[in-house]
Amino acid sequence: MKVVPKITEKEKKEKEETTGENEKEETTKENEKKEILSNELKHIDIEKFNAVPIIEEFENSGFQARNLAMAAKIYENMLNDKECSVILCLAGSLFSTGLKKVVYDLVKFNMVDAIVSTGAIIVDQDFFEALGFKHYIGTNLIDDEMLRRNSIDRIYDTYIDEDQLRICDETIRKIANELKPRPYSSREFITEMGKFLDNKNIDNDSVHSVVLECYKKGVPIFVPAFSDCSAGFGLIEYQFNFPNEEKVTIDSVKDFLELTKIKLDAKETGLVMIGGGVPKNFAQDITVAAEVINDKSKMVKDVRMHKYAIQITVADERDGGLSGSTLKEAHSWGKVDDKYTQMVYSEATIALPLLASYVYHKEAWKNRKARNYNKIL
Repeated sequence: MKVVPKITEKEKKEKEETTGENEKEETTKENEKKEILSNELKHIDIEKFNAVPIIEEFENSGFQARNLAMAAKIYENMLNDKECSVILCLAGSLFSTGLKKVVYDLVKFNMVDAIVSTGAIIVDQDFFEALGFKHYIGTNLIDDEMLRRNSIDRIYDTYIDEDQLRICDETIRKIANELKPRPYSSREFITEMGKFLDNKNIDNDSVHSVVLECYKKGVPIFVPAFSDCSAGFGLIEYQFNFPNEEKVTIDSVKDFLELTKIKLDAKETGLVMIGGGVPKNFAQDITVAAEVINDKSKMVKDVRMHKYAIQITVADERDGGLSGSTLKEAHSWGKVDDKYTQMVYSEATIALPLLASYVYHKEAWKNRKARNYNKIL
């Protein structure tokens, strides 16, 4: 028979005091976290202000103001060109800074036909908020070790709750778990994410999810580096559970092929690039890929370079990196025509709302036909 040692009154009291202190410490920590995450970030609404007058003023000025006005005119030309399909490229932490509704409106009002993006924007920021979570206004002048203790991640001067981000990871795992095991393009998997949100009967007029709106309108979203975000954590957990079985995988070559098929289908294409990196190069490269395929298959009479291209970036070309490489340079590769292009050296949170508000209020989108490229893919 096992003898259970008797707890003395002193030991009992000490245990109660320790438990009380731990509970008090946990409550203090919870209150501290709530206080830090108390100022919810709001997304910029281009319907509330008309940037047409200021862009038209910029047109007669200089430096980046005039460059932005030129870019706005080129974007408007893309929308007026009935043969042009618009590809929006997104890089950087855009939706965590308040630009989600800007992009949502570009999709909603038929000013975008396909999106190429980094994973963080689509999964960690858009899908994350569609699940009911938020980003918060913060500051870069803060103790980051204190944030770590509270499971708060900092994106320059905004915050995101790491505990909620883990729920986002887990949701991706659950979606993968319900799919038939096979290779998927990121576009196919993101379509399943949109379907998941649609089945939750989310009111997207208030949530403004780009993933959900693209699902409803058939606008494909490509994330070439899909594992480099919250989706990656969910998918490695999923694959870890099925080490020796056929499983869901992400096929980046299939992404490239699908986006190239869009180029082959479209008579003309225009690029609107916010930031640079992988999305920029991925979208530019499809002209070359389409040439390679067309040389073998003769699917179309000729493959044209992107007719229009604008880029908003803070990078420059001195270090040879792609994010700052000019559209003039891209012409040497046969990627971008050199007639309707404009570089804008400006930070996206300033320039993109002005650009988007301009094209929205000019209303060229009202006469555009939706492409619904998800149907042909």
